[in-house]
Amino acid sequence: MALETLALDALDEKANEHFPGLLVRKDLLRRLRSAYSVPTFVIEFLLGKYCASTDATVIEQGLEFVRRNLSEKFVKPDEREIVKARIQQLGEYQVIDKVSAALHEHDNKYWAALHNISLDYVNIDEETIREHDRLLMGGIWAEITLRYDSTFRFRGATFPFFIERLKPIQLSTRSMTPVQEHRAAFTTEEWLDLLVRSLGLEPTHPYFSRRRKLLHVARLIPLVEKNYNLVELGPRGTGKSFVYQQISPYSHLVSGGQTTVAQMFVNLATGQRGLVALWDVVAFDEAAGVRFADKGGIQIMKNYMEDGTFSRGREVISAEGSVVLVGNLDGDVRTILRTSNLFYPMPKEMDTAFYDRLHAYLPGWEFEKTRDELYTSHFGFVSDYLAEVFHQLRKTSYVDLAERHFEFGPHVGGRDAKAVRKTVSGLIKLLHPDGNVTKDELQEYVEFALEMRRRVKEQLKKMGGLEYWDVSFIYIDRDSRAERYIVLPESGGGLIITGESLPPGSVYTVGTDPSERKLALFLIQTQVNPGSGRIIPLGHLSPVMKEALRAADAYLKAHIHDLGIDRDPRQSDFTVQAVNLNQAKEGAETAIAFFISLVSAILEKPVDPSTVIVGEMSVKGLLQRVDALPERLELAREAGGKRILVPSENKRDLADIPDELLNKLEPVLYTDPINAAIRAMRLE
Repeated sequence: MALETLALDALDEKANEHFPGLLVRKDLLRRLRSAYSVPTFVIEFLLGKYCASTDATVIEQGLEFVRRNLSEKFVKPDEREIVKARIQQLGEYQVIDKVSAALHEHDNKYWAALHNISLDYVNIDEETIREHDRLLMGGIWAEITLRYDSTFRFRGATFPFFIERLKPIQLSTRSMTPVQEHRAAFTTEEWLDLLVRSLGLEPTHPYFSRRRKLLHVARLIPLVEKNYNLVELGPRGTGKSFVYQQISPYSHLVSGGQTTVAQMFVNLATGQRGLVALWDVVAFDEAAGVRFADKGGIQIMKNYMEDGTFSRGREVISAEGSVVLVGNLDGDVRTILRTSNLFYPMPKEMDTAFYDRLHAYLPGWEFEKTRDELYTSHFGFVSDYLAEVFHQLRKTSYVDLAERHFEFGPHVGGRDAKAVRKTVSGLIKLLHPDGNVTKDELQEYVEFALEMRRRVKEQLKKMGGLEYWDVSFIYIDRDSRAERYIVLPESGGGLIITGESLPPGSVYTVGTDPSERKLALFLIQTQVNPGSGRIIPLGHLSPVMKEALRAADAYLKAHIHDLGIDRDPRQSDFTVQAVNLNQAKEGAETAIAFFISLVSAILEKPVDPSTVIVGEMSVKGLLQRVDALPERLELAREAGGKRILVPSENKRDLADIPDELLNKLEPVLYTDPINAAIRAMRLE
């Protein structure tokens, strides 16, 4: 099939002007990948040698060389016996395959294995092992020269295959200097588009908003930032694992999630360092299945994710490998947020302390499934070269840049600030490898980084309760002192509180689940029927909620006339239900809401739409100050609340509420339960 002539656009021309010989048409890769099931960097290693040109004739000739190399050297599994015969007949034969090695203790000898042709017990010398230690940790793709020697016997058996020479397809000798020197010739948008094209995607497609481009590029941060911990959960088929399996030979993908402490960290028997010490990135595919055969593996991994060290025996070992967790998230994200948390598919062994080590949570649900129309036919960096640039960029750091112009708000804790700094540093390396970034660009990266970290904290809040309720992330411009509040896009739609009028007797409240130490949203609903003054609870009200309901009922019956109600509550039955909207086990601090629900039902007057009640009362109507007011207001806002009734005992706490949050809410103070009911239904 003849090569189509590409109409170069302005970015193609500029890129080829500044990076001659370092670019390749990405449609060539797709043409070859369909025929050869090898990683992207293997094919582009060859494309970079023979097809890095804008001349269609040169490209066509180069493609022929690449096809010939792959046809002659890349061995398919069903050709195993043919290759063995050729090695035997010719004495030497060159193949392209993935090769690994292992020490067989009973032989006291290293043996190599070629994966594609399932050729085991291949002789390999220890010098080659020492030169390429990643042979021992998953293996590497390489051009391998195999030699045949039928006279070699080991312990009475013949093992005739030898690795004579091994040339890894992963080490570029080309310098990253061109990237640093020529980045200034491109605008940030142009450079971002060039990176997206280097991933094989077409940034001019309408799908690629600025945000989606940033999200795709953010997948690369673990490749350029040491000890960076990233999670991405989302629908299937969006390319989550592609970057870590195909783009860089410095990344290792653990399929299925099964590993051991010896493989991941260090083998105490041999002293061999594990994956995190040998690879820039260790990515776990299907993260829900991450399992350590060794007890305590998750704990060791947790400690490593904190500071890049782990203890085995008496030794404390440092490593720089980033940890990436990718997996599937089924269902609508807003439904998940209403009923659960965004870590729900993950292993039970991973606790809140483990997740708190994550620097960023990429919203996988914002990526669409990959499809042909999203692929590019334009020029991008050869993966072999780009991977080497990423590897070299790990040696630099820009963690100090974020706070040159901005400072973090009080709720951005130590781990949060560390996460934001590393994310910002990674984005600068990718988008500004020369280190030249403007304040406006830096502000965009700070907001992006805060959002990615806040997504982690939001889930911890759902799982861990009040310990993680300080998620009101703001940052402050050092020059203007202007504050900006960070919101999560997924919390902006599909609201629980829609603003529509509810039937009389219905009221929203934010209570506390003491058993889980977390806040939760409840909908209290009451229906009045003729009767004898009974309270009939529906569902499974917890003891603490039943006590709150009894307090509300007693206060109503004692103060019914203070509300101007002539109806005797002892001639009515109240059927009461508390709908748990956040999977809490119980709900303390709900008596005020129960009282307002009873009053609203008996008056047949609805509570004002979008109103949420917070507060607690005693059986005598004494108001109690509530804790964690900023977090309660934030939960109410995220659910869709607009008007928040707050006990007057919390008046001073309103000063702690970020302005951006207050601007989206209408706090209303009440002085006693009756005043609360009047204000809830606007009876003033």
